[in-house]
Amino acid sequence: MTNSVHRISLAEASRQSGKVMQRGSSDDLPKTASPTLQDLAECLFFTLGDGRIWLNDRRMLLIDLASVGHLRRELIDALGIERARALFTRIGYAQGARDADLVRQRWPNEDLASAFATGPRMHMLEGFVKVTTRRFEFDQERGHYLGEFLWHDSAEASEHLAAYGVASDPVCWMQTGYATGYTSRLLGKTVLFRETECRGMGAAQCRCVAKSAEAWGDEASDLAALGVEWTAPRPPAEERHPPAPSPPAPASAAAAPGHGPVIGLSSSFIAARHLLERVATTRATVLFVGESGVGKELFARSLHDLSPRRNGPFIAVNCAAIPDTLVESELFGVDKGAFTGAVASRPGRFERASGGTLFLDEIASLSLVAQGKLLRVLQQREVERVGGTRNIPVDARVVAATNVDLRDEVKAGRFREDLFFRLNVFPVTLPPLRERRDDIPLLMDHFLAFYSREHGRSPRGFTRRATEALLNYRYPGNIREMQNLIERGVVHAPDDGLIDIIHMFRDGETMAQTAFTLLADGRLSSAPPPAQPSTPQPSAPLPTRLSTSPPPEGVAPTGQGVGGPGMDGPATRTGDPVDALVDSGSSLPELEGRLLATALQRHKGNVAATARALGLTRPTLEYRLRKLGLYGTGAKETRGSGG
Repeated sequence: MTNSVHRISLAEASRQSGKVMQRGSSDDLPKTASPTLQDLAECLFFTLGDGRIWLNDRRMLLIDLASVGHLRRELIDALGIERARALFTRIGYAQGARDADLVRQRWPNEDLASAFATGPRMHMLEGFVKVTTRRFEFDQERGHYLGEFLWHDSAEASEHLAAYGVASDPVCWMQTGYATGYTSRLLGKTVLFRETECRGMGAAQCRCVAKSAEAWGDEASDLAALGVEWTAPRPPAEERHPPAPSPPAPASAAAAPGHGPVIGLSSSFIAARHLLERVATTRATVLFVGESGVGKELFARSLHDLSPRRNGPFIAVNCAAIPDTLVESELFGVDKGAFTGAVASRPGRFERASGGTLFLDEIASLSLVAQGKLLRVLQQREVERVGGTRNIPVDARVVAATNVDLRDEVKAGRFREDLFFRLNVFPVTLPPLRERRDDIPLLMDHFLAFYSREHGRSPRGFTRRATEALLNYRYPGNIREMQNLIERGVVHAPDDGLIDIIHMFRDGETMAQTAFTLLADGRLSSAPPPAQPSTPQPSAPLPTRLSTSPPPEGVAPTGQGVGGPGMDGPATRTGDPVDALVDSGSSLPELEGRLLATALQRHKGNVAATARALGLTRPTLEYRLRKLGLYGTGAKETRGSGG
């Protein structure tokens, strides 16, 4: 590309010229163009307490390159180099497409040129390779794309060289597939990347050229071999595994909570779902066991929908809500004249569920007398109405649920042992949400779509720190609590804005920070991230954030005072404040305590005003003040407009 005196971003050039065609190199994009590498790094965080790594709302794995190289060698030796190449390219293609979806979801307002330039940054963040973009040009309307890239220190090439020596063909299969998947997903048309030079072949660096599939002509015939359109051969029938659960319905078709398909991809969820599918086609009694709010009724409805009784009624009974005196009439029905006020015969829940499914929720709350009557119906499969003289056969499949351990209830004498064995034919344990965190992103999208439609609101999604909080929260109320949080966020957040922590959590609901995020210098930090606006904005440079730290005694701050514009503190310069802080000998908690105490004093103890001046939310500042023992010593309990 020729040098020019005046450099302009591709986005700005597009806006000024009004042309669809855009061309240039990644250097034409300013370093502060969103999403920057720092923006992407802030999407990567570690919840060390439960062993998870997240990239925005996607769970990641940290695996050493040697292990990947070992897997690569095993597959090459087992499948042959062509099949292994197709497999790894296919994996890379899927990863690139998912990263493109993440960029579009997280930064929906950025132009296509910025989204294309983000791909190399994502690939570098994930540790595959350092990318230098020589040039790229595209026309989205015509589906045209042309690009040239340099890959430095390719991880794939290093492993292949170590295992097999210099190759005769390019070996960066996953990286080629990644670039193909990422670019094709953004453009909406297949763009094929191909290595023209490869370090695995002895070149100093890898060089990659990209064109639309049509532009390659006959050379694009290897798309299937590369894995982009490759389909694995079907194994023999006796070796096939049962089909995986169907993916959740798209967000636009989100069903009401408590109805529709169960949603999840975590191992504990898949195990429960597999048991559900195994027992659904039988007549066996099913007992769901799990904490309150885990979705026992939703699983019961799914069991009914998967069973041959799907066209029959599904009758749900909350046993805890029925008084002991009315249990018999509610479950078994009443004949006319059975008692004062019984002016007509009324069928009970067992009769109404005949031909379908009867779901008895909170079964442990029934009295011992009611348990005895229920046991007889389950054994005889017939009911006698209150005041009736004949037995009525019923054909209802009974599904029960409990949030307590019925074995413990039996030992305590609060639950009949014979009824327990009658119900415990096929127990299914449903895990709490804190044990199926991989499902949280799916549930977030599902509830966001449903409550946006339900309340006529249009938030664009969640801020990074709101996503981090939802992924890291313990959810004592399980999925029901998550529904409440997201519904509150949808109602509270502005239209076309992002849902933040303040829109969902209230005092006492948030928890101590246990997630670690990636700083610009590559280190992990457990400090809470700064408050984010509802609309994405370019991140401030790191030195600007450091300048808000309190200087040690005797050292004047650089630039503004601690309180910001309009606050006390001269704008004098007496040296580097960072060096002065390091040389002061104070620990980080001491420095933080002095900063917060000074800021509180300047705002006359107003916690809300102090939080705004420091760029924190009020709950975050209160948490820090309590942690440092400063809450209540000069901090005023101000609410209303200041809170």
